[in-house]
Amino acid sequence: MRLMLLRHGQTPSNLAGALDTARPGAELTALGHAQARAVPDALRGEPISAIYASALVRTQLTAAPLAGARGLRVAVTEGVEEIAAGDLEMRSDRAAVMTYLDVTHSWIHGDLKRVMPGGHDGRAFVAGYDAAIANIAATHDEQDTVLVVSHGAAIRAWVAIRARGIGSAEDRWLENTGMVTLDGDPVAGWDLAAWRAEPLGGSAPPAATAHDVTGAPVREAENRAAG
Repeated sequence: MRLMLLRHGQTPSNLAGALDTARPGAELTALGHAQARAVPDALRGEPISAIYASALVRTQLTAAPLAGARGLRVAVTEGVEEIAAGDLEMRSDRAAVMTYLDVTHSWIHGDLKRVMPGGHDGRAFVAGYDAAIANIAATHDEQDTVLVVSHGAAIRAWVAIRARGIGSAEDRWLENTGMVTLDGDPVAGWDLAAWRAEPLGGSAPPAATAHDVTGAPVREAENRAAG
């Protein structure tokens, strides 16, 4: 199976550098809507069988133009939401952002017992994402291509933990409507087919991404953090 993991379009919280992970979450900015509208043309040649999105509204809004163009419905799926920020929710200060990223990077390097302040540990995150992807895979054939609209930190962490050929995820960008493509299945495992860091519809002006922290490498996120 081919699994495409698309990050949602830009939100006001991305502009502010805020750790916005709770439900229902922010909607899209005007640029975010433009990014979502660019997805159908960018994926014109892909034979997508189904479209899934997280329970947060920004992923469903991002998925809607592609679903409309393909005549598909967006299936809202538990488990592919953003890594919960816990006590750090909606904070944008440098200390909070770096704590959030430090915990997620600890998970990537194998310390899944580490707990996000006021939140879950890495085992809970990985188990939830694994279960969601396994449930999706169970309803499709190995020849199918499936698109899942998810979130920056969640995609980067889960792919780094589960996919072969990833290298160092800390050094990889995933801007709004950037996409990671994997081949495989939950039993045999996943191989990295492509990592497109830039938006599918083209890059945003630097000023429009100045404080986006969950899709940036750790050093860049530190520079972007407000405060």
